Amino acid sequence: MHKIDLTPVKCSDCPIRHRAVCSRCDGDELLQLEAMKSYRSYKAGDVILWRGEPLEFVASVVSGVANLSKTLEDGRTQMVGLLLPSDFIGRPGRTQVEFDVTATTDVTLCRFERAPFEKMIEETPHVAQRLMELALDELDAARDWMILLGRKTAREKIATFLDLLASRADFEQISGKITLDMPMTRDQIANFLGLTLETVSRQLNALKKDGVIAFSGRRELDVVDIVALRQATGDDADGGMIV
Repeated sequence: MHKIDLTPVKCSDCPIRHRAVCSRCDGDELLQLEAMKSYRSYKAGDVILWRGEPLEFVASVVSGVANLSKTLEDGRTQMVGLLLPSDFIGRPGRTQVEFDVTATTDVTLCRFERAPFEKMIEETPHVAQRLMELALDELDAARDWMILLGRKTAREKIATFLDLLASRADFEQISGKITLDMPMTRDQIANFLGLTLETVSRQLNALKKDGVIAFSGRRELDVVDIVALRQATGDDADGGMIV
């Protein structure tokens, strides 16, 4: 495993400061977090946490993308979610890890020692509230994931994945286009969405042909028409499925 301890960035200079679990902390509370945190980076492909191992820390994703997965008894692995910058890893009050957590790209984590972080939650209601909000967001994402895997077509799956990246990642928007730095290879996308590599390539090319996206580099993609992309997800504007 290529894990490297880094010098932590000050909370006031953190790129996820206003989105992470610490977003509502005042100056004194940030000092408490500074005392319990450490930064660690992982190379793409490294396992950050194994399912069932003792949970010694919780963490926020500062940069990069990680995935949650479970391995079945016959060796098959199912990816069940993505962790993007500002997402939280771990469950205060739990002593074991419930999923394998693997770095999809190079990942940097802001890690908090579990015991002092749990004590802070007990003493700081708005940190506990923010953690609950993040957990509820994760629950909503899990429900969306069930719809994606069970009901959506291949085109809708690809469009939903791209819309997720556009809505969550920091991107550069120039002249109406949204430029995304793709964190996953097409093979990884196929595994994540339960599709074949050929289907992923075919659907991406179809979206390109329809003027919804354009390829601007090996690992870059432009969303040319965000409205058309969101229509392609199959989701109704009110949150339901288009019939």
